[in-house]
Amino acid sequence: MQRFRELAPGVLVATAEMYTTTSTVVAGGAGGCLLVDPAVTVAEVAGLAADLAGAGLTPRAGFATHPHWDHVLWSGELGAEVPRYASAAAVRTAERERAGLISGVEEAAPGHDLDLFGRLVPLTAEVIPWDGPAAQVIVHDGHAAGHGAIFLPGTGVLLAGDMLSDIEIPMLDFDEPDAAGSYRAGLERLAAVPGVRWLVPGHGHVTDGAGFRQRLAADQRYLDQLTAGRPFEDPRCAADWLRELHAAQLQAILETESS
Repeated sequence: MQRFRELAPGVLVATAEMYTTTSTVVAGGAGGCLLVDPAVTVAEVAGLAADLAGAGLTPRAGFATHPHWDHVLWSGELGAEVPRYASAAAVRTAERERAGLISGVEEAAPGHDLDLFGRLVPLTAEVIPWDGPAAQVIVHDGHAAGHGAIFLPGTGVLLAGDMLSDIEIPMLDFDEPDAAGSYRAGLERLAAVPGVRWLVPGHGHVTDGAGFRQRLAADQRYLDQLTAGRPFEDPRCAADWLRELHAAQLQAILETESS
């Protein structure tokens, strides 16, 4: 786990080695903090907890951007009773698919406390209820039902969850009736956020406002090419699993159009 980097005043970002996963901390009053997507391995989550304790920060709230196993992790060292929020749709999915989520984490990153794993509180408000800087929640169905990005208007930081990555292609949720349309709508919601100065993707590298706009354009271009239904390449498909995913998504689009 890379040590925390202060991206903006009171906003700290750490990057896990596994999947280049980012975890974000927003410092609040009296030593409290908001912790978003703590990940990934047991050792990495323990490292986060130790770093927070060393900095005099105690989680007062958590947030899971979406209901995939690597984004609903927690540990007792972070506070067993800390409320961990997610959108209502994400919570429903996590509860319905709990067995599959457990299988995923046990296969890829075993050893987590399963009593705390995926235990989320549905959030219906547009801001996270905590004693700290305003954290606006932007909910859409791109990538996963009820995906929730966070925007911190005080610092212009957008936590995009599993969107707008520089190392991953858009990953569509084909459980949605219109997977590409849902993803495009999610991108449009993020594009409409005013005053983005920093972008933190769930997997990949932090970038500035100009990089934010470039990644929006790259993901929109990917969707345009995907829905055109013709083979194409994307420079982010550097790993075998991404090339396989890309081929599967193109095939799924073709099958959808032919049905």
